[in-house]
Amino acid sequence: MLPTTPTQTLHRVSILATEGVFASTLLLAKDFFHMASLRHAKQQGLGLQPSFEIHLVNPDGLPTNTFSNVLMPIDGGLDAADLIILPAFWGDFEALRTRHPQVLDWLRERHACGSVICGEAGGVFWMAEAGLLDGKEATTYWRFFSEFAARFPKVQLNQEKHLTDADNLYCAAGPTSACDLYIYLIERFCGAAVAQAVAREILHEVQRSYSPGRIGFGGQKLHQDVAILQIQQWLEEHFTEKFRFEDMARDHGMSIRNFMRRFQAATGDKPLHYLQRLRIETAKNLLSATRKSIKTISYEVGYDDASFFARLFRQHTEQSPNNYRRQFQQKDISATDKRSSN
Repeated sequence: MLPTTPTQTLHRVSILATEGVFASTLLLAKDFFHMASLRHAKQQGLGLQPSFEIHLVNPDGLPTNTFSNVLMPIDGGLDAADLIILPAFWGDFEALRTRHPQVLDWLRERHACGSVICGEAGGVFWMAEAGLLDGKEATTYWRFFSEFAARFPKVQLNQEKHLTDADNLYCAAGPTSACDLYIYLIERFCGAAVAQAVAREILHEVQRSYSPGRIGFGGQKLHQDVAILQIQQWLEEHFTEKFRFEDMARDHGMSIRNFMRRFQAATGDKPLHYLQRLRIETAKNLLSATRKSIKTISYEVGYDDASFFARLFRQHTEQSPNNYRRQFQQKDISATDKRSSN
């Protein structure tokens, strides 16, 4: 579950800018987090002073030529960072890797120190080449599926997902899914109110051709209990249905007591709490992206009682469903009021 209040302090974001980087994806990431830093600073009573730094970095610290031949100024070399973003780029990855082998050591070192790392499209290749994604789920842009699978056979490439996460490593298939990922990470580091404000300002007219899905569960799949992993995958596909954990345990040859113990040992969560989180994360997407009623959303995520759903939503997010939605729709309301006054 994403906390409403952040559990990790964000001091620095580093965005890798090597030759051939798409300037649009580079600056989109910078704008997202710059706005978040201003919003977070205001929330902290710091006025217009940003609450954290965003740096464009590369191995030599010199200006880099982007895909569209824009010479991009760089803030410095590869540095310590709480969050590292690897944007999309154009060109041959092998040539890029050969030219900048120090990027791989940097990523390994930062991951070992607890940094969050996310890649968009071809940027995911950096994480995979560093060996960070071995044995873990990942995704990338659809044009790269064949190349990625051949180059990184140890990575579990999921061609059906636009977003994946595992062990503080996040993958986005393209620009739109990267936007969803940035909002997720802003909520993780800066809290729900800041994330919702940024989404309201930047994503107001974004139309997705996919469901953002539920990220934040990938780290709970990095275990060796195959039966529990199968159950997790089943829950992600059938979480809206009515079922009993007793029946699920029996179908997998376990007593209910053994199932409860194994599930929590493998995932760190009790089965019921895990199921609730799946439902609440889906509800959050529906509340922010649709105008469906609370009752309809409650039913669509598996709860017949809208009042119970509302209480559960508050337990997980510290907000009511209506308040959660309202923060995303304030811009719509303001625009409507302005038109009405005219």
